[in-house]
Amino acid sequence: MEGKEEDVTVGANKYGERQPIGTPAQTKDYYHRPPAPLFEPGELSSWSFFRAGIAEFMATFLFLYFHNLTVMGVKKSPTMCASVGIQGIAWAFGGMIFALVYCTAGISGGHINPAVTFGLLLARKLSLTRAIFYIIMQCLGAICGAGVVKGFEGSQSYEVLGGGANVVNSGYTKGDGLGAEIVGTFVLVYTVFSATDAKRNARDSHVPILAPLPIGFAVFLVHLATIPITGTGINPARSLGAAIIFNREHAWDDMWIFWVGPFIGAALAAIYHQIVIRAIPFKSR
Repeated sequence: MEGKEEDVTVGANKYGERQPIGTPAQTKDYYHRPPAPLFEPGELSSWSFFRAGIAEFMATFLFLYFHNLTVMGVKKSPTMCASVGIQGIAWAFGGMIFALVYCTAGISGGHINPAVTFGLLLARKLSLTRAIFYIIMQCLGAICGAGVVKGFEGSQSYEVLGGGANVVNSGYTKGDGLGAEIVGTFVLVYTVFSATDAKRNARDSHVPILAPLPIGFAVFLVHLATIPITGTGINPARSLGAAIIFNREHAWDDMWIFWVGPFIGAALAAIYHQIVIRAIPFKSR
C-alpha cells in the first residue's frame, strides 16, 4: 500500500531503520552471522580449512610475483616515462587484488593480507585458529613469490633494483611512514568491511556491486598516495616476503613500521565499522 512503511532491519538504537514496502531492499533477506568462536578445534580436521589456507598461499604468492616484477620493470627503465611509472604500479596492485579477491573470496574470504585477517579477527568474523593459519600461509606465499622473481632477475640485478622491499624514502621520517601505513591500511580494511557487509548488501540489493571491485580500487588509490613515502606496504606479508629475499640491513631497519602500522590501521577500521557505523554494542537484544 502506497505510503505505508515497515522496519526492514534492526537499527543501532530504539528507532528502527525504515524503508517503504516494496522497495528493492526487501527483495533480499538480511542475516547477521553470530560471532566466530575464538578457538574452533574442529576446523583442524576439515579439508575446507586447509583448502582455504592453500588459497591464501597461492593468492599471496601471485600477488608478490606480479608486484615485484612490475616494480623491477619500472626501476630498470631509464626514466618513469619509459615505463608504466607509479600509476602503472598502482594499477597493477589494485587490479591484481581485484582479480585475486574475486577468485578466492568463496574459498577463504580472499584476505591475502595479514592486516585484513587481523581486522576481521577483531570483528569476530573468523576464529583465532584460522587467523593464525591464514597469516602463516600468507607470509609463506609472499616469500615464495618474491623468491621466484629473484630467480628470474638474478641475484645481482635483484639487489641493485632494491628487491621491491619497503623502506621509508628519503625526505620522510619514520613517523611519516608509520602514519602513511596506518591511514592507508585503514582505508583498505574499512573498504573490506563495507564491501562485504551483509546488512548493506541486503539494503542495496538493487545495486549490483562486486565486492572485489571497491577493494581493488582502494588498493590502487592508497598506492598512488603512499608509494612516494614508503613504497606502500599496507600488507605485512608483502613487506616481509620482499625483505627476506632482499635481505639487506636497511630493509630490516623499517620492518616494524610495516607490521605495526597496518595492524593499527586494521584495528581502527574494525572499531570504526563495528562500533560507529554498525553500532553493534548498542543494538537492543
